[in-house]
Amino acid sequence: MEFKQITKDNYCSSFKGSKKPWQENYLLMYSSQWQGITNDPDLMVIPIDDHLVHRGDGAFEVIRCVGGKIYQLEQHLKRLENSLKAIFLDPPKECEDIREIIRSMVILGGKPDCLIRIFISRGPGSFGIDPYDCPARQIYIILTRFKAVPYSYYQQGVRLITSHIPIKQSFFANIKSCNYLPNVLMKKEAIDKDCKFCVALDEDGFLAEGPTENIGVLTSDGILRFPGFERTLSGITVKRVIQLARDLVDEGLINDVVFTKISVQDAYKSKEIFLTGTSVNVIPVVKYDNKIIGEGIPGPVYQKMSKLLNEDMLYNNELLTDLDMSP
Repeated sequence: MEFKQITKDNYCSSFKGSKKPWQENYLLMYSSQWQGITNDPDLMVIPIDDHLVHRGDGAFEVIRCVGGKIYQLEQHLKRLENSLKAIFLDPPKECEDIREIIRSMVILGGKPDCLIRIFISRGPGSFGIDPYDCPARQIYIILTRFKAVPYSYYQQGVRLITSHIPIKQSFFANIKSCNYLPNVLMKKEAIDKDCKFCVALDEDGFLAEGPTENIGVLTSDGILRFPGFERTLSGITVKRVIQLARDLVDEGLINDVVFTKISVQDAYKSKEIFLTGTSVNVIPVVKYDNKIIGEGIPGPVYQKMSKLLNEDMLYNNELLTDLDMSP
Protein backbone atom coordinates (compact mmCIF):
# COMPACT_ATOMS: atom_id res chain seq x y z
CA MET A 1 0.00 0.00 0.00
CA GLU A 2 1.29 3.43 -0.91
CA PHE A 3 0.74 6.41 1.36
CA LYS A 4 0.67 10.06 0.53
CA GLN A 5 2.98 12.14 2.66
CA ILE A 6 0.93 14.88 4.35
CA THR A 7 2.78 18.12 5.08
CA LYS A 8 1.79 21.54 6.35
CA ASP A 9 1.79 22.74 2.76
CA ASN A 10 -0.61 20.15 1.39
CA TYR A 11 -2.69 19.40 4.51
CA CYS A 12 -5.62 21.65 3.61
CA SER A 13 -5.71 20.65 -0.03
CA SER A 14 -5.59 16.98 0.98
CA PHE A 15 -8.50 17.10 3.38
CA LYS A 16 -10.48 20.16 2.41
CA GLY A 17 -13.55 19.72 0.25
CA SER A 18 -17.29 19.55 0.59
CA LYS A 19 -18.60 19.11 4.10
CA LYS A 20 -19.09 15.57 5.30
CA PRO A 21 -22.68 14.71 6.33
CA TRP A 22 -21.79 14.85 10.02
CA GLN A 23 -20.16 18.27 9.58
CA GLU A 24 -23.25 20.06 8.28
CA ASN A 25 -24.13 21.31 11.75
CA TYR A 26 -20.60 22.51 12.66
CA LEU A 27 -20.46 26.31 12.87
CA LEU A 28 -17.33 27.46 14.69
CA MET A 29 -14.47 26.22 16.85
CA TYR A 30 -12.28 28.15 19.24
CA SER A 31 -8.96 26.67 20.32
CA SER A 32 -6.69 28.12 22.97
CA GLN A 33 -3.79 26.60 21.05
CA TRP A 34 -4.48 28.91 18.12
CA GLN A 35 -5.97 31.72 20.22
CA GLY A 36 -8.50 31.99 17.44
CA ILE A 37 -11.67 30.76 15.73
CA THR A 38 -12.27 28.72 12.57
CA ASN A 39 -15.42 27.96 10.61
CA ASP A 40 -13.70 25.22 8.55
CA PRO A 41 -14.83 21.80 9.86
CA ASP A 42 -11.62 20.19 8.56
CA LEU A 43 -9.64 22.40 10.93
CA MET A 44 -11.82 21.67 13.97
CA VAL A 45 -9.32 19.18 15.37
CA ILE A 46 -7.56 18.39 18.63
CA PRO A 47 -4.00 16.96 18.74
CA ILE A 48 -4.03 13.22 19.20
CA ASP A 49 -1.47 13.50 22.00
CA ASP A 50 -3.84 15.71 24.01
CA HIS A 51 -4.77 13.83 27.18
CA LEU A 52 -8.42 14.56 26.37
CA VAL A 53 -8.14 12.39 23.27
CA HIS A 54 -6.19 9.33 24.37
CA ARG A 55 -7.07 9.28 28.10
CA GLY A 56 -10.42 11.10 28.36
CA ASP A 57 -8.58 13.44 30.71
CA GLY A 58 -10.74 16.54 30.74
CA ALA A 59 -14.19 17.90 31.49
CA PHE A 60 -16.94 19.28 29.28
CA GLU A 61 -20.33 20.99 29.20
CA VAL A 62 -23.06 21.39 26.59
CA ILE A 63 -25.18 24.54 26.79
CA ARG A 64 -28.32 25.57 24.87
CA CYS A 65 -28.80 28.88 23.13
CA VAL A 66 -32.51 29.45 22.48
CA GLY A 67 -33.71 32.35 20.36
CA GLY A 68 -30.41 34.17 20.76
CA LYS A 69 -30.32 33.74 24.56
CA ILE A 70 -28.09 31.31 26.43
CA TYR A 71 -30.03 29.22 28.94
CA GLN A 72 -28.51 28.57 32.39
CA LEU A 73 -25.01 29.61 31.33
CA GLU A 74 -23.81 30.27 34.88
CA GLN A 75 -25.18 26.96 36.17
CA HIS A 76 -23.30 25.06 33.46
CA LEU A 77 -20.08 26.98 34.08
CA LYS A 78 -20.34 26.27 37.80
CA ARG A 79 -20.71 22.54 37.16
CA LEU A 80 -17.74 22.70 34.80
CA GLU A 81 -15.73 24.37 37.56
CA ASN A 82 -16.73 21.61 39.98
CA SER A 83 -15.76 18.89 37.49
CA LEU A 84 -12.33 20.48 37.00
CA LYS A 85 -11.77 20.66 40.75
CA ALA A 86 -12.73 17.00 41.10
CA ILE A 87 -10.08 15.90 38.58
CA PHE A 88 -7.45 18.33 39.92
CA LEU A 89 -7.35 20.33 36.71
CA ASP A 90 -6.84 24.06 36.97
CA PRO A 91 -8.66 25.95 34.21
CA PRO A 92 -6.45 27.53 31.55
CA LYS A 93 -6.09 31.31 31.69
CA GLU A 94 -8.43 31.67 28.70
CA CYS A 95 -11.30 30.64 30.99
CA GLU A 96 -11.15 34.14 32.46
CA ASP A 97 -12.67 35.32 29.17
CA ILE A 98 -14.92 32.31 28.56
CA ARG A 99 -18.16 34.30 28.67
CA GLU A 100 -16.90 36.80 26.12
CA ILE A 101 -15.54 34.02 23.89
CA ILE A 102 -18.90 32.24 23.97
CA ARG A 103 -20.80 35.46 23.33
CA SER A 104 -18.60 36.35 20.36
CA MET A 105 -18.86 32.85 18.89
CA VAL A 106 -22.66 32.74 19.07
CA ILE A 107 -22.92 36.16 17.43
CA LEU A 108 -20.42 35.20 14.72
CA GLY A 109 -22.15 31.86 14.21
CA GLY A 110 -25.36 33.71 13.39
CA LYS A 111 -27.65 30.91 14.60
CA PRO A 112 -29.90 31.95 17.50
CA ASP A 113 -30.69 28.27 18.23
CA CYS A 114 -27.45 26.38 18.76
CA LEU A 115 -25.40 24.25 21.13
CA ILE A 116 -22.24 25.46 22.84
CA ARG A 117 -19.84 22.63 23.63
CA ILE A 118 -16.98 23.41 26.01
CA PHE A 119 -14.05 21.02 26.46
CA ILE A 120 -11.19 21.65 28.89
CA SER A 121 -8.24 19.29 28.69
CA ARG A 122 -4.99 18.53 30.47
CA GLY A 123 -3.42 19.42 27.12
CA PRO A 124 -0.96 17.86 24.68
CA GLY A 125 2.04 16.08 26.09
CA SER A 126 3.19 12.51 25.69
CA PHE A 127 1.09 9.44 24.97
CA GLY A 128 1.68 8.26 28.52
CA ILE A 129 -0.64 8.36 31.48
CA ASP A 130 1.41 10.88 33.51
CA PRO A 131 -0.62 14.12 33.64
CA TYR A 132 2.54 16.07 34.37
CA ASP A 133 3.73 15.34 30.84
CA CYS A 134 1.19 17.95 29.71
CA PRO A 135 2.76 21.41 30.09
CA ALA A 136 -0.24 23.54 29.07
CA ARG A 137 -3.96 23.11 29.73
CA GLN A 138 -6.29 23.84 26.82
CA ILE A 139 -9.86 24.90 26.15
CA TYR A 140 -11.77 24.03 23.00
CA ILE A 141 -15.23 25.45 22.31
CA ILE A 142 -17.41 24.09 19.52
CA LEU A 143 -20.54 25.81 18.25
CA THR A 144 -23.06 23.60 16.43
CA ARG A 145 -26.56 24.05 15.11
CA PHE A 146 -29.21 22.73 17.46
CA LYS A 147 -30.62 19.54 15.99
CA ALA A 148 -33.84 18.71 17.76
CA VAL A 149 -35.12 15.16 18.19
CA PRO A 150 -38.17 14.35 16.03
CA TYR A 151 -41.32 16.19 17.10
CA SER A 152 -43.15 12.85 17.21
CA TYR A 153 -41.17 11.96 20.34
CA TYR A 154 -42.99 14.71 22.22
CA GLN A 155 -46.39 14.04 20.67
CA GLN A 156 -46.45 10.24 20.84
CA GLY A 157 -43.82 9.41 23.48
CA VAL A 158 -40.86 7.05 23.25
CA ARG A 159 -39.87 3.54 24.25
CA LEU A 160 -37.32 2.95 26.99
CA ILE A 161 -35.31 -0.16 27.84
CA THR A 162 -33.13 -1.16 30.77
CA SER A 163 -29.44 -1.04 29.96
CA HIS A 164 -27.05 -3.75 31.13
CA ILE A 165 -23.99 -1.49 31.03
CA PRO A 166 -22.64 -0.86 34.57
CA ILE A 167 -22.93 2.75 35.70
CA LYS A 168 -20.01 4.80 36.95
CA GLN A 169 -18.92 4.65 40.57
CA SER A 170 -20.18 7.46 42.79
CA PHE A 171 -16.98 9.52 42.58
CA PHE A 172 -17.07 9.58 38.78
CA ALA A 173 -20.85 9.77 38.39
CA ASN A 174 -20.93 13.46 39.27
CA ILE A 175 -17.93 14.47 37.18
CA LYS A 176 -18.82 15.46 33.64
CA SER A 177 -15.54 14.09 32.35
CA CYS A 178 -14.61 13.40 28.73
CA ASN A 179 -14.42 9.68 29.52
CA TYR A 180 -17.90 8.77 28.30
CA LEU A 181 -17.31 5.15 27.31
CA PRO A 182 -20.12 3.75 29.54
CA ASN A 183 -22.51 6.32 28.07
CA VAL A 184 -21.49 5.41 24.52
CA LEU A 185 -22.03 1.72 25.20
CA MET A 186 -25.45 2.40 26.70
CA LYS A 187 -26.50 4.34 23.62
CA LYS A 188 -25.16 1.60 21.35
CA GLU A 189 -27.10 -1.03 23.30
CA ALA A 190 -30.33 0.94 22.91
CA ILE A 191 -29.90 1.51 19.18
CA ASP A 192 -28.90 -2.11 18.59
CA LYS A 193 -32.21 -3.08 20.20
CA ASP A 194 -34.12 -0.71 17.94
CA CYS A 195 -34.76 1.72 20.76
CA LYS A 196 -33.49 5.29 21.05
CA PHE A 197 -33.42 5.54 24.84
CA CYS A 198 -32.29 3.43 27.78
CA VAL A 199 -31.72 3.75 31.50
CA ALA A 200 -29.03 2.06 33.57
CA LEU A 201 -29.45 0.55 37.03
CA ASP A 202 -27.22 0.98 40.04
CA GLU A 203 -25.58 -1.95 41.86
CA ASP A 204 -28.73 -2.49 43.91
CA GLY A 205 -31.02 -2.63 40.89
CA PHE A 206 -32.54 0.84 41.22
CA LEU A 207 -32.96 3.29 38.33
CA ALA A 208 -29.95 5.53 37.72
CA GLU A 209 -29.72 7.52 34.47
CA GLY A 210 -29.60 7.32 30.69
CA PRO A 211 -26.61 7.97 28.42
CA THR A 212 -27.31 11.72 28.42
CA GLU A 213 -30.64 11.99 30.22
CA ASN A 214 -31.95 12.00 33.76
CA ILE A 215 -35.20 10.17 34.49
CA GLY A 216 -38.32 11.12 36.44
CA VAL A 217 -41.06 8.68 37.50
CA LEU A 218 -44.56 9.59 38.67
CA THR A 219 -45.44 6.61 40.83
CA SER A 220 -48.93 5.34 41.55
CA ASP A 221 -49.11 7.38 44.79
CA GLY A 222 -48.85 10.63 42.82
CA ILE A 223 -45.29 11.38 43.90
CA LEU A 224 -42.81 12.53 41.25
CA ARG A 225 -39.57 10.69 42.00
CA PHE A 226 -36.01 11.19 40.76
CA PRO A 227 -32.91 9.10 41.44
CA GLY A 228 -30.55 10.88 43.82
CA PHE A 229 -27.38 12.56 42.57
CA GLU A 230 -25.21 10.22 44.66
CA ARG A 231 -25.17 7.78 41.73
CA THR A 232 -26.11 10.03 38.81
CA LEU A 233 -24.87 13.21 37.19
CA SER A 234 -26.29 16.35 38.75
CA GLY A 235 -28.18 17.39 35.64
CA ILE A 236 -28.67 21.11 35.06
CA THR A 237 -31.98 20.57 33.26
CA VAL A 238 -33.39 18.04 35.71
CA LYS A 239 -32.60 20.32 38.66
CA ARG A 240 -34.59 23.08 36.99
CA VAL A 241 -37.41 20.62 36.21
CA ILE A 242 -37.55 19.67 39.89
CA GLN A 243 -37.79 23.33 40.89
CA LEU A 244 -40.58 23.91 38.39
CA ALA A 245 -42.39 20.78 39.53
CA ARG A 246 -43.00 22.42 42.91
CA ASP A 247 -45.70 24.44 41.13
CA LEU A 248 -47.46 21.20 40.26
CA VAL A 249 -47.60 20.28 43.94
CA ASP A 250 -49.21 23.65 44.72
CA GLU A 251 -51.73 23.05 41.92
CA GLY A 252 -52.57 19.58 43.26
CA LEU A 253 -51.50 17.86 40.04
CA ILE A 254 -48.93 15.81 41.98
CA ASN A 255 -48.52 15.10 45.69
CA ASP A 256 -44.78 15.68 46.10
CA VAL A 257 -41.39 15.82 44.39
CA VAL A 258 -38.62 13.75 45.97
CA PHE A 259 -35.21 12.22 45.43
CA THR A 260 -35.41 8.52 46.22
CA LYS A 261 -34.53 5.04 45.06
CA ILE A 262 -36.86 3.81 42.32
CA SER A 263 -37.23 0.13 41.58
CA VAL A 264 -37.84 -1.20 38.09
CA GLN A 265 -41.15 -2.68 39.26
CA ASP A 266 -42.30 0.70 40.57
CA ALA A 267 -41.40 2.22 37.20
CA TYR A 268 -43.38 -0.47 35.37
CA LYS A 269 -46.46 0.37 37.45
CA SER A 270 -46.00 4.14 37.31
CA LYS A 271 -48.45 6.69 35.95
CA GLU A 272 -45.85 8.54 33.91
CA ILE A 273 -42.14 8.46 33.08
CA PHE A 274 -40.16 11.15 31.35
CA LEU A 275 -36.54 11.87 30.43
CA THR A 276 -34.84 15.25 30.73
CA GLY A 277 -31.64 16.71 29.33
CA THR A 278 -30.07 19.77 27.71
CA SER A 279 -30.76 18.67 24.15
CA VAL A 280 -34.16 16.99 24.68
CA ASN A 281 -35.88 19.18 27.29
CA VAL A 282 -38.58 16.76 28.54
CA ILE A 283 -39.58 13.61 26.63
CA PRO A 284 -42.45 11.32 27.70
CA VAL A 285 -41.92 7.56 27.97
CA VAL A 286 -44.98 5.50 27.03
CA LYS A 287 -43.43 2.03 27.10
CA TYR A 288 -40.67 0.70 29.35
CA ASP A 289 -39.22 -2.77 28.69
CA ASN A 290 -42.29 -3.46 26.55
CA LYS A 291 -44.64 -2.59 29.42
CA ILE A 292 -47.21 0.13 28.81
CA ILE A 293 -46.74 3.13 31.10
CA GLY A 294 -49.96 4.71 32.36
CA GLU A 295 -52.42 4.90 29.51
CA GLY A 296 -49.74 4.51 26.87
CA ILE A 297 -49.82 8.17 25.83
CA PRO A 298 -48.01 11.30 27.10
CA GLY A 299 -49.63 12.17 30.41
CA PRO A 300 -50.80 15.45 31.98
CA VAL A 301 -47.77 15.88 34.25
CA TYR A 302 -45.43 15.58 31.27
CA GLN A 303 -47.59 18.05 29.33
CA LYS A 304 -47.44 20.62 32.12
CA MET A 305 -43.73 20.06 32.83
CA SER A 306 -42.87 20.45 29.16
CA LYS A 307 -44.82 23.70 28.95
CA LEU A 308 -43.23 25.10 32.11
CA LEU A 309 -39.70 24.28 30.95
CA ASN A 310 -40.25 25.70 27.46
CA GLU A 311 -41.57 28.93 28.93
CA ASP A 312 -38.66 29.05 31.34
CA MET A 313 -36.17 28.70 28.49
CA LEU A 314 -37.80 31.50 26.52
CA TYR A 315 -38.86 34.04 29.13
CA ASN A 316 -37.05 33.56 32.46
CA ASN A 317 -34.58 36.42 32.23
CA GLU A 318 -32.93 35.40 35.50
CA LEU A 319 -31.58 32.29 33.75
CA LEU A 320 -31.03 33.76 30.29
CA THR A 321 -27.91 35.49 28.98
CA ASP A 322 -29.16 37.84 26.29
CA LEU A 323 -27.12 38.39 23.14
CA ASP A 324 -27.49 41.19 20.62
CA MET A 325 -27.64 39.19 17.39
CA SER A 326 -29.17 41.97 15.30
CA PRO A 327 -27.30 42.63 12.02
